[in-house]
Amino acid sequence: MSSADIEAARHVLARLGVTPEQLLQSQHVPLSTVPTFAQYIPVVRATVSVGTGQAYSSYWNRITERWGQRGLDEPLPSEIEHFAMTIRSSTVIRRNARGGRSAAEHLIAALRCVYRHAENDGYLPPGTNPALKVAKPRRLASTRRAIPDGQLAQINHITATTGNDPALDSLILRLHTETACRRGGALAITPADLDPGPCLVRLAEKGDTVRWQPVSPTLMAHLQHHAQTRATPRDSQLLRYANGRPITKRRYDYLWSRVGKHLPWVATQQITTHWLRHTTLTWVERNFGYATARAYAGHSDNANAGATATYVRASLPEIATALAALTGEPHPLAGN
Repeated sequence: MSSADIEAARHVLARLGVTPEQLLQSQHVPLSTVPTFAQYIPVVRATVSVGTGQAYSSYWNRITERWGQRGLDEPLPSEIEHFAMTIRSSTVIRRNARGGRSAAEHLIAALRCVYRHAENDGYLPPGTNPALKVAKPRRLASTRRAIPDGQLAQINHITATTGNDPALDSLILRLHTETACRRGGALAITPADLDPGPCLVRLAEKGDTVRWQPVSPTLMAHLQHHAQTRATPRDSQLLRYANGRPITKRRYDYLWSRVGKHLPWVATQQITTHWLRHTTLTWVERNFGYATARAYAGHSDNANAGATATYVRASLPEIATALAALTGEPHPLAGN
């Protein structure tokens, strides 16, 4: 740009009553308009999915307690890193604790979520998310594994012969063993999600994924009987106590605590419902291959799966065939 052009631009700005400094400032949101964490976190809570809100809720509470009156643009990456280390060191130590890594990871993820929404809403310039500059703790390999058949039989026996509602607990275990669903997926099932003709259950799980999963005719009959005898409304949670009250994740805690008292190795190894998912998917992969196990698990296609996953998707009849072999029961959708 020539000196004449610069002079002409200055002349135009002067006539408009605008200084070059004001033009530079207009590219950024004035500091006074940037909300505090206490003001903005409720906005984010109302925007995210139920699952995301449940995962980050306690961490957003901690952020509000610590930085509630600070503006979103104030904390530096070094402060976020120190905050994560504080959270990590203050985590309650349990036998299955992993050094507070998960707590630190979730705090950073919760902050990234807040900053991402703030950028989208125009409160922060794009690309200024300070939480992205803080590395999450490296994840350790999972200690979960497939449960041997003999031990799984022991778990099912104790479940069916002890407790204040063995019918409910046995239904829970069979549901997870057949479908390999997650706890949240089981708790979200309603009577409207049961399709008895083709023996399918609709599962809504993490990441807002929804899929139809084959179940055995025996399990379908028990799910329908449970809904009828416990007076479950069609569009309400299926799994309920005998008094009609919906169960929560605390029922799972009670179940495994009870089993652990009768089978000490269950308590020692910290076995939970998610081990059933590992057990079923390991069996399916060994007997029917990776593609079928991936579809059985309800894993969606993503970049980490590789391009090959696009071409080797397993069909619903293939999943039903694996289920039929697992349960020893014919399934309406299973192939020959």
